[in-house]
Parts: sequence; structure tokens; C-alpha cells
Amino acid sequence: MRAPGERPGTFVDGVRWRQARTRAGSGASAVSLSARCEARDADVALAHPQMLPERAAFGELVARSAAARDSFERMERAASCSATVLLEGETGTGKSRAALAIHRAGPRAGAPFLVVDCGALPANLLESELFGHEKGAFTGAIQRRVGAFEEADGGTIFLDEIGELPAELQPKLLRVLENREIRRLGSNTHQAVNVRVIAATHRDLRAEVQAGRFRADLYFRLAVVGIPIPSLRERPEDIPLIVERILAGLGATPAQAESLTAPGFLAQLQKSAWPGNVRELRNHLERCLVFQSALPPGGAGAGLQPATSRAVDASVTYAESRRRALEAFEHDYVEALLKLHGGKVSQAAAAADMDRVYLYRLLRRHGLKS
Repeated sequence: MRAPGERPGTFVDGVRWRQARTRAGSGASAVSLSARCEARDADVALAHPQMLPERAAFGELVARSAAARDSFERMERAASCSATVLLEGETGTGKSRAALAIHRAGPRAGAPFLVVDCGALPANLLESELFGHEKGAFTGAIQRRVGAFEEADGGTIFLDEIGELPAELQPKLLRVLENREIRRLGSNTHQAVNVRVIAATHRDLRAEVQAGRFRADLYFRLAVVGIPIPSLRERPEDIPLIVERILAGLGATPAQAESLTAPGFLAQLQKSAWPGNVRELRNHLERCLVFQSALPPGGAGAGLQPATSRAVDASVTYAESRRRALEAFEHDYVEALLKLHGGKVSQAAAAADMDRVYLYRLLRRHGLKS
């Protein structure tokens, strides 16, 4: 509450204030005016996180940490409108599941939900994937193809890894977001589309904009509603709930579930860094089910160095240091993953819950496959 300097003045709970933060039940008076402040349950819960329910869920996501529940609340609010959403978080934090949950909780739930991985295809194929093409538009275009935006008309399109979008496609996507119309490759006409856009990235797009690798105007169009997805190490108290949900999805028997939810084993999981976040945790639990044993978290990485063992160069910016750490993790993870599955890319991609084309791309990026 703010008050002017009038006399006899403004009082909150009997004390004169020029500016005051009220609480539920506070009584305020100004000259001959009096008021009483009443707080809604949601307001009290936000002001006092300990008053929130012990656990929360949104779609397939579960949590009890304040950071994750705050993300859930933003997702729930975003679901009720058609504004463009940008999900930001590290690899494996569950951004694709969050996008699907937002779609299913909104008015477009009965319409299509299409996923396009912007980092899995070269620029020329990605443009066709997004906007479609006419017959003869390029070599090999033997028939007309409907793009993802047109196919998702009335529903939602999820642009995963939007930070990998090639520079030449960024202005084209910007025009779609601004005008809500697309033009197929090889066509001279534009077609209106009614699509809700949700994008996700593991990169710091603000830093990418400052470095000139991502268009500022496109970033602002995408980040109408920005939702950060916390990493697993930021919310270790959520691990028991996540483990329960993962084991149920993997079809664990009651005996297996009892072993993998024992307090001692959960305590070990909560102490691990989990650089691959929920995806890495899921892979570790699946490995435990295969070997019929509660394996220590240290074996989850199959050769990965713990995050604390890496040298940190504080002479560079936070964004650059984070980029280097992510690249190092990507290299170590895909190298260990491929080794674990005997060099079989398809099998490795399935185990990592990763698109096979994207895994090939990571392997080529880090020089692990020609």
C-alpha cells in the first residue's frame, strides 16, 4: 500500500505509514476511509510456499519443490490462452512433456499437437518440414507436401531446440509468428494458419541474441510467456515423486518399486548431480530394472565425470562458461551412450529417449561419427 502525505495520515494496524506491506486480516484507515485486507488462498500460498500442498502435478509432471510448482503455475496460466510460450531449461528437464501438458490443458486439447526438432534437420529440409513445399519446388520434390504449421492448423506446434534454428530460417519464422500465415516452398501465395506455438531450448537465448547468433525480434516474439524449467539438481526433493512416476511408466513390479524407492537408495539419488536431469534419471532406473539391482548413481553416467570435477574458467562470461560445460556434457554423454550400446545408434537413441536423427547430429558435432 502507498499513501500520500496527507494528514491525519494513513494507518495500517494502528501504525502510521507512507508505504506498507499488508497481510491477511490487516486493517487500514485513511482520514475517514477504512478498509480491511483479505488475501485469496492463492496469494497466501505464493507468499508462504510452505502453505502450498505437499505435492503438485501438471500433466505427467510431478513436484513438491517451490521452483517446480512455480513453473507448473505458469504453465497452467499459459494453457488458458494462445500466447506463444518459450520453455527454457537444460537438456533432459522435461520440456517436451511440459509442452504437451500445456496443450492438453488448454482449449486446443482436441486438436493436433505436432513436434518439430529444429536441431535434427539441415536448413533446406527443415524449411520444408515447417512450411511444406509444392511439387517441383526443388530436386526430389515429386509431390506437394503439407508442412507442420499447416498440418497443425487449429492446434499446437512444438518447436523443440529452437536455439538451433538456422539463421536463414529465423526471419521466415518471425513472419509466421507476426502474420499467422505461411508460404509453401515453390508457391507465390500465402495461407493463413491458426496455430498455437510453444518453443523450447536448452540454450541461453538472451546470450545468443547478444552474440548475434539469434534474432532479437524473434526472441521477443517467442518469449511472450517465458517459463523456466528447473534442473534436477535444483530440486532434489522432487526425486522421490519423479522416481515413483518413472517406475510406474516402466512397468516395475511391486518388489522392484519397493527396492528402488527405499529411503537409502533415494538418498543416494538425491545426492547425485544428474547432468542429464530427468532423462538421465530415467535411464538409470531402467538400467536398474534390467540388472535387477539398485545400482549406485555413480554408474548412471557410464564414464561421465561428475560435474564438480570439471575445471571452471571464471575469466569468461557465465553464458560462455555454461555453453562450454553443456558441450562437454553432450560429448561425454553421447560417447558413453554409444559405447554402452555397442555402437548401435538406433538402440542408443531409443534408450536415451532421443530422436535418432538428433543423436546422429550430436555425434557428428562432437566428431564421434563421420
